[in-house]
Amino acid sequence: MAATDRLTANARHEPHAASVTLLRAAMILALLALWEFLSHTGWFYRDVVPSLLAIGRAVLALLSRENYYYNLGVTAGEVAAALAIGGGTGLVVGLVLGSNRFLARAFEPYLYYLGPTPKIIFFPVMIMWFGVDSPSKVALGSLSCFFPVALSVAAGMRQIDTVLIRVGRSFRASALQMVTKIYLPAMRHPIMNGVRLGLGVALIGTLLAETKLSNKGIGFLIINAYSTFDMPRMYANLIVLFVLAIGANSLIGRLGGAATAARR
Repeated sequence: MAATDRLTANARHEPHAASVTLLRAAMILALLALWEFLSHTGWFYRDVVPSLLAIGRAVLALLSRENYYYNLGVTAGEVAAALAIGGGTGLVVGLVLGSNRFLARAFEPYLYYLGPTPKIIFFPVMIMWFGVDSPSKVALGSLSCFFPVALSVAAGMRQIDTVLIRVGRSFRASALQMVTKIYLPAMRHPIMNGVRLGLGVALIGTLLAETKLSNKGIGFLIINAYSTFDMPRMYANLIVLFVLAIGANSLIGRLGGAATAARR
């Protein structure tokens, strides 16, 4: 009876989905209204804060250009390659460190020290190693993606129920079978969280590299619009990129949820 009363009390204090949606919509509308107000005040230099109408026109013009989709494909390919390389390497390193305390104590501190370091400082090295084309951008994105994935997987390994590991060992499972049958299924959430973080930093690293030295990609389009002081076009590129990044992040989350539901 007491448990039922607690559940009822928690349900009463649980915010309704409609209220949460309404609050989010109100915040977005308030920010848009503030932006439009600032665009008409004259407090900023010309077009630094363009009107929403000007940005909307720039978005439509951007999406109507074939050249934009070519550059979008370049950036998407670089980010995907960076996520595959950096994320795959981070997954392997995380599994090794999470399963071996000696190696974790020896090498994991380096991941914590180097993880927060801005990876853009390594870009000159990447240019010398891989040239000025896409491989250097992929390398920087991979380096950015590696650390959050490796740390998330290593932490997830330590949270696996020891009973599952004992069961696998009692059946004399090989190392590959332990990874595929025990470790990976038990670490779906840490892995997906690491991938989502890795996607974000891989995108940041790739775009930063494109803004520094490139003649193609979304980063190049953004810095080109900035250098020509075409602020509506710059904001249009940022908005479309922001929407696409949210969509990719949401897709990864849904795939993780679908995998969890399938296991049940």
